[in-house]
Amino acid sequence: MTVLFVALGAAVGAPLRYVLDRAVQRRHTTGFPFGTLTVNVVGSLVLGVLVGLPASAGLSALLGVGLCGALTTYSTFGYETFQLLRNRAYLFAGLYVVVSLFAGLGAAYLGIAIASG
Repeated sequence: MTVLFVALGAAVGAPLRYVLDRAVQRRHTTGFPFGTLTVNVVGSLVLGVLVGLPASAGLSALLGVGLCGALTTYSTFGYETFQLLRNRAYLFAGLYVVVSLFAGLGAAYLGIAIASG
């Protein structure tokens, strides 16, 4: 049953990631990957809320592993950082790494704080 919850969450998270990423990125003309940054921070916030509840095993599988697992993306973050470095956009690459780290951790902390009341 757990694997079905994971699959259902992922079936929602993956298209949500694509739509949100494209919607955010369309609004920016620079080479900075705002779309991936946004989905990763949103996913960190959602996972923080989930951890702060605490949630049942089924809800954790559905939303934590499935939805957040498909919504967020470390591989794209790594690839985009590499592309920025390859294109000699060193400032953007550095900002992307630092902002991703601190915004993701901050969003997770905020989510836990919100859920913990």
